[in-house]
Amino acid sequence: MGESKFIKGVVCGALIGGALTMLDNKTRNAVLYKSKSIGRQIKYYSTNRQELITTIEDQFTKWKSFYEQINSDATYISQKVNEVKEMTPQVKTLLTDTKEAFEQSKEEYKSIVVPETDEHIVKQ
Repeated sequence: MGESKFIKGVVCGALIGGALTMLDNKTRNAVLYKSKSIGRQIKYYSTNRQELITTIEDQFTKWKSFYEQINSDATYISQKVNEVKEMTPQVKTLLTDTKEAFEQSKEEYKSIVVPETDEHIVKQ
């Protein structure tokens, strides 16, 4: 019961909104032009049905090709994401090992690199 009121309300709102937009001259002209264009296409394709079939088949082929390309791209991206997921633990391990190596040799580096001010103090 409530659903039928909702649908009626939506339809009434759409009709009222459509009628209000027709108050604008540019909108009226655009709707009129588009309606005439669609009418001409219907009349043309009603007499040239084979061309309509060819046009539909061409559009279908284009959309099918588009879908296949999107599907291929999605598969490629998915594979790359999986590769990155697999590499992440390896990279993390490498970084941890590198950090540990630097920490372990930190004291060795300090003994090799002595600031000049310390050398001057030691010589005096």
